[in-house]
Amino acid sequence: MNSGSQSFTKRGNAHAISAEAAGLAELGAAAMDGGAPVVRLLDAQKRELRTARLETAGPSASAAEQFGRALAATHAYSQSGHRVFGQCPQGLEESSNIGQAGRIIGAMGEAPLPLVAPGSPSRAWGQFFAEDRILPYLDDAQRNGAIGARGATIIERLCERLKDGEFDAPQPQLVHTEAALLHGDLWSGNIMWATAESAAHAAAGRGLSTSDSRTVGVLIDPACQGGHAESDLAQLTVFNAPFTDRIYAAYNEASPLAEGWRERIGLHTLHILIIHAAIFGGGYGSETVAAARQYL
Repeated sequence: MNSGSQSFTKRGNAHAISAEAAGLAELGAAAMDGGAPVVRLLDAQKRELRTARLETAGPSASAAEQFGRALAATHAYSQSGHRVFGQCPQGLEESSNIGQAGRIIGAMGEAPLPLVAPGSPSRAWGQFFAEDRILPYLDDAQRNGAIGARGATIIERLCERLKDGEFDAPQPQLVHTEAALLHGDLWSGNIMWATAESAAHAAAGRGLSTSDSRTVGVLIDPACQGGHAESDLAQLTVFNAPFTDRIYAAYNEASPLAEGWRERIGLHTLHILIIHAAIFGGGYGSETVAAARQYL
């Protein structure tokens, strides 16, 4: 990513760029409806996109609480009143991101992300999570040696329990669609803590110019999709986002979470963990297996 005085330019393959551009657009629409602020998309070409430049600032407890309340609104946002698990951001189904068997190809970092078009058949969360968010990455994690045969068996056993619906749970109270609108890759580095002044110019969001905090949490680099809201919240813990407890408390106040949500945090981290195992190998494999073992 190259920086200029007013913008950042990000380059990548065509599928990743078009998926990110569509995600920024849909999250931006949610931001204008009270959701979490999103970096402003300036332009998207086949292999690069430009976003507005943000000035970084130190995170604070008040900014984290503001972000938590706004994230609850993002998850609840829907133009149509319908969203299924794995649904792509609006417009991506009309692009060239169509893979085998008609599946839409998104991206999460360097990894392909299977998505479905709006109006696709509904699936329970556990079935979706096992089939589209864990198992597609297991072969690569085994191939690079991050996950061995015993670990793979543990993950496969957990996926059977997921498919059986043992861990399905309601969405937070404000979410009235089957799947919430997710950022999808919400580790700590994908929340940019920015000055309120720069966010007012460089981010999409309602009321940014009257922020009650000097710092604003702004979403960047999304892997936008329909999913369970608890997945975004869980990903905050993977690389220790600051003030996570304050984000959780404010979110839960704005949109109460289903009973047992804290016990499911480790389960919802499995997607981001197994992608790291598949791409980077090493200790991410044992971390993935250890997280899966907790739920057997």
